[in-house]
Amino acid sequence: MSDDLIHDWNTYAGPEIPSSLRVMLLDETLRDGLQNPSVRDPSIAEKIEILHLMDALGIDLVNVGLPGAGPRAMADTEALAREIFGSRMKLRPHVGGRTHRQDIQAMIEVCQRIGHAMECSMFLGSSPIRRLVEDWSVDHLRRVTEDSVKMAADAGLPVMYVTEDTTRTDPETVVALYSSAIRAGARALVLADTVGHATPRGAYNLVKFVIDSVVKPSGKKIRVDWHGHNDRGLAVANSLAAIAAGADQIHGTALALGERVGNTPMELLLVNLRLLGLIDRDLSQMKKYSEAVARATGTVIPPNYPVVGQDAFRTATGVHAAAIAKAYKKGDPELANLIYSAVPAHLFGLEQVIEIGPLSGRSNVIFWLEKRGLPSTDEVVERIFAAAKQSSRILTEDEILALIHSSAAR
Repeated sequence: MSDDLIHDWNTYAGPEIPSSLRVMLLDETLRDGLQNPSVRDPSIAEKIEILHLMDALGIDLVNVGLPGAGPRAMADTEALAREIFGSRMKLRPHVGGRTHRQDIQAMIEVCQRIGHAMECSMFLGSSPIRRLVEDWSVDHLRRVTEDSVKMAADAGLPVMYVTEDTTRTDPETVVALYSSAIRAGARALVLADTVGHATPRGAYNLVKFVIDSVVKPSGKKIRVDWHGHNDRGLAVANSLAAIAAGADQIHGTALALGERVGNTPMELLLVNLRLLGLIDRDLSQMKKYSEAVARATGTVIPPNYPVVGQDAFRTATGVHAAAIAKAYKKGDPELANLIYSAVPAHLFGLEQVIEIGPLSGRSNVIFWLEKRGLPSTDEVVERIFAAAKQSSRILTEDEILALIHSSAAR
């Protein structure tokens, strides 16, 4: 769409994120997402379906589970990893665990079984409030960090080191733990907003601090990841701020599933990265991905959920529908997708839907009929329009067809 048709106030201070930046994505749906207390753990067949949809969306890394959590977790982790390697997906599997020897040993064992050294993450609480509750000292956490990272690195596994509650951890502890992890062999650091405390400014400040005070002084090539939660509804904004500050990879889950109110929603992360020009890929499977996760976990997608919700590109309002219909008549679907939407539906394999209800105009009725190749005579239009005005809701397709038939029978 020509820039002279949409004035973009978002760019007045210059782009926050260079469009040349390469942003990677780690999908936590099958690990952190399943920690949501209201979901069910999908079958292995459902998980495999979801993996293929992640791959179709160009997601880089997927957490396939915590093999140390028990026999079923070990079996599922192994099966999912084998599916990824056996299907030659571009998607890469990743495993996780605590900084406990048994968890690390489980990660080593599953990698040995499948014959691939998967990246493994290990997480450790770090904030002052957690240290108080657990009676932990920073020296103790440093020793645990060094021993755990070294154990996995010595086994030939790429290590991602995670501090829980990083966004509420003091700078001295952040430097001490991440520096210890790097010296022990970690080559990826995760900054976790475990309880959704951060604001975009806080996310930006923390990422910049870690890059300037830990990564650069180390002299090593270290990946910096951001793992956000959505308790304040700021997960997407925080993730974009983290990218602007230099984060290399962002974590998310389908439909924002996860502990409490969940993680950064992967769908909305993909949407915003696409609209910012940071990714350029086929996202037509995004709705299918979301619906597959919803079905597998027993989750309901709210009708007004952005982009993949039932009402995201659906209107019954007369003024809106009239403008969309005029845009379509100009033979320009992109114009129709932008006239009353900041998110172009066609980029995600979707289209604008015009319904008929009490707030509709005659243009809604005419568009609905013509879209389906049905006659839009004055009598038919007026009969449907009058019924819509008397209704308290959107008319169903069956109701509209019945009105057409009753008009024809007169």
